[in-house]
Amino acid sequence: MKRIKNIFLTFILALGSVSCVSKLAYTEPVLQLPEKFQYTATADTASIANLEWKQFFNDPMLQTLIEKGIKNNYDLQIALKQVASSQEKLKQAKYLQFPDVGFGISTQVSRPSKNSMNGQSLNLFLGKSYVEDYNAAFNLSWEADIWGKIKNQQDVSRIQYLQTYEAQKAIQTQVVAAIAQGYYNLLMLDKQLQIAKSNLELSNNTLSITEKMWKSGDATSLGVQQATAQKQSTELLITQLEQNIAIQENALSILIGENPNKITRTIEMSDTSLPQDISTGLPAAMVSRRPDVRQQELVVLESNAIVGIAQANMYPSLKITANGGVNSFKIDNWFQIPASLFGSVLGGITQPIFQKKQLKTDLNVAKIQREKNVLAFRQSVLNAVGEVSDALVSNESLKNQEQKATEQVITLKDGIKSAEMLYKGGMANYLEVITAQGNSLQAELNLASVKRQRLSSIVDLYRALGGGWK
Repeated sequence: MKRIKNIFLTFILALGSVSCVSKLAYTEPVLQLPEKFQYTATADTASIANLEWKQFFNDPMLQTLIEKGIKNNYDLQIALKQVASSQEKLKQAKYLQFPDVGFGISTQVSRPSKNSMNGQSLNLFLGKSYVEDYNAAFNLSWEADIWGKIKNQQDVSRIQYLQTYEAQKAIQTQVVAAIAQGYYNLLMLDKQLQIAKSNLELSNNTLSITEKMWKSGDATSLGVQQATAQKQSTELLITQLEQNIAIQENALSILIGENPNKITRTIEMSDTSLPQDISTGLPAAMVSRRPDVRQQELVVLESNAIVGIAQANMYPSLKITANGGVNSFKIDNWFQIPASLFGSVLGGITQPIFQKKQLKTDLNVAKIQREKNVLAFRQSVLNAVGEVSDALVSNESLKNQEQKATEQVITLKDGIKSAEMLYKGGMANYLEVITAQGNSLQAELNLASVKRQRLSSIVDLYRALGGGWK
C-alpha cells in the first residue's frame, strides 16, 4: 500500500510541476507602418477588402467563373489537401501529453547446454533440458512536461495548421484576382477585335474610293497599293486578336479547372463596373487581413515555439515508465490470478551532460532562425504596403489616362471624317486619309487597353488589401 502511495505522489508532483510551467513568452515584432496609405486623402477604417468577392464583382458571368475556379482550381484543391493533412497532425498533437501505452505478448523457449551450469540446474531441479517463459504485459511510458516542451510541440502543430489555412486563403485571393484579370483582358480583346473590324470597313471604303479615282486618273497606282496595304495590315491585326482571344479563353478555362474551351461573355467592356469608392482602410488592418502576411507572422510564432523546445531540451527531463501483466514458466498456469501477476514502476530524471554543447548550438540556431523570420515578416508587410501604394497610384494615373485617351479618340475620329471629305474633294492625298485611319485605330486600341489596365489596377488593389478570400 505504501508503494502505491509513493507512485501516486510521484505522479501528482510531476503534474503539479507541469501546471506551473508557462510557454516561452512571445514578443510581437515591432512594425513601422504609416498612418495611412500613400495617395489616399484621409485615414479611413472602411476598406473594399471587407467586401465578399460576390459583392465586389457584380458581373454574373464573372461570378460564375470565379465560383468554378474556387471549386475546381487545382492549386486550391492541393492547398485544401494540405490543410486537411495538417489538421490530422494537429489532432495527433493533442495526445502528446498523454502516456504512451502498449500491450505485448511474448513466448520464449530456451535450451541451454547440458554441460553448462544452467543446463545441469534445469535437469536437477525441473527434470527437463529446456525452459519456457510466457509473458503478457501492458507497458506505459510518460514524460512530465516540466519545461513546456510538449506544449510547444503542440503549438508548432497548431501554428503549422493555421499556416496551411492562411496559405489556402492566399491562393484563393490569387485565383480570384487572376480569373478577374483574365476575364477583363478577354473583354478588352473583344473590344479591340470590334474596333479592328470597324476599321477594316473604313479601309475597304478607302480602297474602293482610291481604285475609282485611279481608274478615273485622279490617283496613282501607289495610292491603291498604300490603301491595300492598310487593309491588309488591319486584316493581320484581326487574325492576331482572334489568336489572342483563343489563348486567353484557354488560360481562363485552365484557371477554373476545365479543359480549354470557349468562354461565354454577355457584356462588353464598356458595361463593366467595379466599386468606384475605393476605400483602402488602415495599413494595420491590412496586415491582419491579408493571408500571406498573416502566414508569415505565424512562421514567427512557430519559430518562437521551436526556440522553447530547444531551450527545454537543455533541462532535466522526468520520465516515468511502468509495466505489468501476467508471467509464467508454464503455459497451463500462465493466466493464473493472482499468482502470475507482476508489475514494476520506474521514475527517473535525466540531465544531458555530454550533449550540452550540441543542445546549446541547437538553441542558438533556433534563435537566429526566429530573428530571420521576424525580418521576413517585416519585409512581407513592407511589400504589401508597397503593392497597395502601387495599385493606388496606377488607378489614379489610369483614370487620367482614360480621360485623355477618350478625348484623343474623339479628335481622331473627327479627323477621319475631315480627311475623307478633303480626299473626295481633291484637297488631301491618300496618305493623309490612311494616316488618319491608322492613328484613329491605334488610339481606339489604346483606349481599350487603358480601360482594361484601370480595371486591373482596381482588382490588384482589392487583392493587395487582402480581399478575395471571403
